[in-house]
Amino acid sequence: MTSSIRVDSPSTPPALPTEESARSQHTDEAFLASLGYRQEFRREFGMLEVFGLAFSLIGVVPSLASVLVYTIPNGGTSAMVWGWAISSFFIMFVGLAIAELGSAAPTSGGLYYWTFIYSSPRTRNILSWIVAYMNTISFISAISSVEWSCSVQIIAAVSIASDLRFRPTTKELFGLYVALLVCHGIIASLATRALARLQNAFAVMTLLLCFAIIIALPIATPNEFKNSASYALKGFENLNGWPNSFAFILSFIAPVWTIGGFDSAVHISEESANARIAVPFAIITAVGMAGILGWAINVVLAFHMGTDTASILSSPIGQPLAAIFFNSFGKKGTLIIWLFIIVVECILVCSRQTFAFARDGGLPFSTWIYRINPYTKTPVNGVWFAVSIAFLLGLLAFAGTAAFGATFSLSIAGQTVAYSIPITARFAFRNDFKPGPFRLGRFSFPVAVIAVTWMLFTTVIFLFPSTPQTDANDMNYAVVVFSGTLALSVGYYYFPKIGGKYWFRGPVATIARVDAPRKLLAVEKVEELEAVK
Repeated sequence: MTSSIRVDSPSTPPALPTEESARSQHTDEAFLASLGYRQEFRREFGMLEVFGLAFSLIGVVPSLASVLVYTIPNGGTSAMVWGWAISSFFIMFVGLAIAELGSAAPTSGGLYYWTFIYSSPRTRNILSWIVAYMNTISFISAISSVEWSCSVQIIAAVSIASDLRFRPTTKELFGLYVALLVCHGIIASLATRALARLQNAFAVMTLLLCFAIIIALPIATPNEFKNSASYALKGFENLNGWPNSFAFILSFIAPVWTIGGFDSAVHISEESANARIAVPFAIITAVGMAGILGWAINVVLAFHMGTDTASILSSPIGQPLAAIFFNSFGKKGTLIIWLFIIVVECILVCSRQTFAFARDGGLPFSTWIYRINPYTKTPVNGVWFAVSIAFLLGLLAFAGTAAFGATFSLSIAGQTVAYSIPITARFAFRNDFKPGPFRLGRFSFPVAVIAVTWMLFTTVIFLFPSTPQTDANDMNYAVVVFSGTLALSVGYYYFPKIGGKYWFRGPVATIARVDAPRKLLAVEKVEELEAVK
């Protein structure tokens, strides 16, 4: 029988464990206690389930289906093959930097928790506040963009089944989008054990789908759609009007958006067994496999998509990848593959991020969001908070495709801010960083420099419009949405009298008093509890 006491330490961050104490801790619960948190989830995720979560949420093929429209007009086959190779190489540096931080301190709050404990006392509150909001909005905008892409993919299947006669309205697409949000919200509200087992199925399905395409597409494609090695590896298309070099860079949005959100492994860490090893393993393996498999699929597509890229982009199917499959597999074969592609699920991890920030009082209605469901032992309220915000973002579809397209870039921009600040804070401020079992040693700093430089570079690039001559309909509204979100979060922090500046103190310790000696509490937290008594 335990009783919970919330401890707010306004002047110091939760204590970091020493290497010696980490070795003496035999349970994840004990290590989490040393970080300042009591165990509130069931640890049902093993190492493979954590990897399955990160890899399935990357969703190589479904994500490729969503962003191929950015690659084909900005470089064509060259961008698909070499643009992906370059980007995935640099994305691995980001993965390595996040994996090292995740091994040192795996908590649901992850990025903003690290920002707080590694930043200076003067800056830690505002920086962790910004990171938490950017990370949360990044995940929610990712949900929105993924669910909309899934809706478009389902409509593409309907179009193929109707012999290309069906053309959806915006209202029909939005209705399907809302239905998917609700469906996936229900799935994400399940008990942790059920969610963990689902990740294995999703990961296996994703792997099988990748290999099925790599093997089947060369066999099924008619000769008229097969391309020479010269075209597949050197062909260049520039349909949007930017200079060739800049157009090639714009194609990077495909791999950057696809191989993103791998910090999902961190946000699920409080539900993971042996989290200090499972989290970095999941991140590095998921990023590596996504990069390699995605590159292989792009190569296969480049060799088997034909040369008429304009007809692929303008196909009545409404999906470039579906159009390529239709040319190769025909109606029935495309429908079979497409059924697997539309199986996506992204809300689970976002709910854990919102849970963690609400636990520390950073979100409006934090008390309600933070509540753990007594039956499923999961943050069901956090799930439906994420669903609600994603629903509001979905309303941008009625403002036009360009306005809604901002959610793609917003997820990247928010992710860049959320990743870059804690990676930078570790080296920019004096702190007592203690690496976990996964460590980069002397390579930590150069890896961090490359990772942050790459993220800042790609974020600036992705805020540009798709064409140099643009109007209100073709404008990239990501800069408006991103800057507006950032301004609102900072404005909320500094708002007179009620802003976060007056009450937010970063991660709030939630250690519960326990009689069982196996639970190890950090010394400072024990002293605080004694003072409270």
